Amino acid sequence: DQIPKEKMLEIIDDIVDMDVRAVTFSGGGDPFYYPYLLETVKKLSNSTVKFASLTNGSRLSGELAEIFADKGTWLRISIDGWDDASYASYRGVPEGEFTKVMTNLNNFKELGNKCLLGISLVVDSKNAPHIYSFIGRLKDVGLDSVKVSPCIVSNDGAENNKYHKPLFDNVREQLSRAIEDFKDNTFEIFDAYHELDEKFMKGYTWCPYLQILPVIGADLNIYPCQDKAYNLAEGLIGSIKEQRFKNFWFSSKEQFFKINPSRVCNHHCVANTKNILLLDYLNVDKEHIGFV
Repeated sequence: DQIPKEKMLEIIDDIVDMDVRAVTFSGGGDPFYYPYLLETVKKLSNSTVKFASLTNGSRLSGELAEIFADKGTWLRISIDGWDDASYASYRGVPEGEFTKVMTNLNNFKELGNKCLLGISLVVDSKNAPHIYSFIGRLKDVGLDSVKVSPCIVSNDGAENNKYHKPLFDNVREQLSRAIEDFKDNTFEIFDAYHELDEKFMKGYTWCPYLQILPVIGADLNIYPCQDKAYNLAEGLIGSIKEQRFKNFWFSSKEQFFKINPSRVCNHHCVANTKNILLLDYLNVDKEHIGFV
């Protein structure tokens, strides 16, 4: 599936009119393969809406790279391999693709821009021994940041921790060394490699964050988050196939309470901590909320 060109431009008109702050391009594939991305970001660049994208970096070149460099806020590149052979093995692509991506990243930074370029490095048993050396290589390319986090292998927190236990001490040592040797005011290492809470159970019955960062799917359905995208049984909020996004969004508040996290979200969730903070704030005595 992909959003038709006319519908995408209609969505952009709506989010501009709604005073949306920012939009991230994501997908089950790579957004840079979307045939209308260039026209979309050109339209966004003439508005106050900030834009960013996730990408594997293989198509980060040409006019699309230039407009992101000039007008984009950030790009986050997903990389798991650390050289041509490992990257080809991870992704099922010909050897040489890793070198191509790294060249694209270097060329993007040489455009001299304010668009922050970061890497998402997800640790597993294969790349774990190479964390320190690869972070050093990323710094040499001129990237702004790298986020290191554990791969999620199960909806059971204990299973995740069991998987990472043999890797944990070695990865922690490499990260500490990398932060000491490479981190400075031009290169940030965001250390998110830690043991996971073994209890993924949610104690709340509605998700505030779906009103802050919803997902418009390529199927023109609206979902609460990336975890629930394309989950028609448990994640569908509604559809904009036959209506404008703006009309859907303001049609009813009831749709924002369709998802019950205590029933369908008992798995790893990146918004959980933020939801708890929001709910803690919203649940204070209404007479005293002005003092909080």
